[in-house]
Amino acid sequence: MSLTVNGLDELKKLAGSDLGTSEWIEVTQERIDTFADATGDHQWIHVDPERAEAGPFGAPIAHGYLTLSLFIPLFTELLDVQGVTTKVNYGLNKVRFPSPVKVGSRIRLTARLAEVEEVPGGVQITVDGAIEIEGGAKPAAVLQSLSRFYA
Repeated sequence: MSLTVNGLDELKKLAGSDLGTSEWIEVTQERIDTFADATGDHQWIHVDPERAEAGPFGAPIAHGYLTLSLFIPLFTELLDVQGVTTKVNYGLNKVRFPSPVKVGSRIRLTARLAEVEEVPGGVQITVDGAIEIEGGAKPAAVLQSLSRFYA
C-alpha cells in the first residue's frame, strides 16, 4: 500500500521511517528476454532455458540490472510524492546482488527512507532497500538509492 505525501515538507517528516513492503511480482522468462533485447545482454544464463537448466543455477536467472531496474516500480508502490514538479533518479551509493533471481521467482521490495536533505530547489532522499526473493535465504539485491524531488 502506497504512502502518499503532499509536498516537500511532508516528505521531510518521513526521514528515518520504514516505508514497508511492496507486493510480490513474478520475474518471467518473457521479462528477462525483453530486458536482454533492450540491453543487448543475451548471455545464455538469462535467455537459454535448456542450457541454463544444466548451468550453475539450475534455471535461467534474471540479469542483476533487471532486478535493480525493478526497484522503481516496486518503490512507487511504497511512496507517492505529490505536490512536486519533478522527480529524478539521482543514482546509487551502493548495490549488491547476494542471490540470483531464477525465472519464475517472485520478488518484492522492503524499504526505509534513511535520509531527506535539502538541495537547491528541492530535496534529495536516500532510500535503503532490499529486494527479497520469496522463500529465499538472501535478498536478490541490497541497495541505497538517491532521488531528488523539486518544488
